[in-house]
Amino acid sequence: MVRLSTITTKTGDSGTTALGDGSRVSKSHPRIEALGAVDETNAALGVARTFSSGAMDADLAAIQNDLFDVGADLCIPSADAKTLRISETQVLRLEQTQSALNAELKPLDSFVLPGGSALAAQLHVARTLARRAERRVVALAAGEAVNPALLRYLNRLSDFLFVLARCANAQGHGDVLWVPGQNR
Repeated sequence: MVRLSTITTKTGDSGTTALGDGSRVSKSHPRIEALGAVDETNAALGVARTFSSGAMDADLAAIQNDLFDVGADLCIPSADAKTLRISETQVLRLEQTQSALNAELKPLDSFVLPGGSALAAQLHVARTLARRAERRVVALAAGEAVNPALLRYLNRLSDFLFVLARCANAQGHGDVLWVPGQNR
């Protein structure tokens, strides 16, 4: 379990930070970029949750917890079996929930503009941040080993948040659709 008694340690004043295994890396290291993008996604979900309730809020709470698991996975580079890693079970949960939610939405005949309800708009912000987190993890994976389930989780997450945003827009009836060339 984590215990934080001191928040300001001053150990990062030189531009480095500690990973979960105690090693130090630059704050601009791809692993730290990935961790930061995951944190941004989680913060955006925290804002979205101020507008959500019921099952949607429960789904978002589970994802927020999962994103801390993603952070735990990313902060320890080694493949130590004792390290907390994102699992295929977490990926599957996202896939199954998204599939069930999407089955109740009307099919799209245009691209969706981010917006509609306040909750949907915030979910679209979180979706774009999840895509950034995914890109940062892909960049990290180009040079270092990364849990493949973690990559799948982040890929599924942005899709899940898109579907959830449509649900937040009156099951898709409140979606703001792109009209190609509308303002020519």
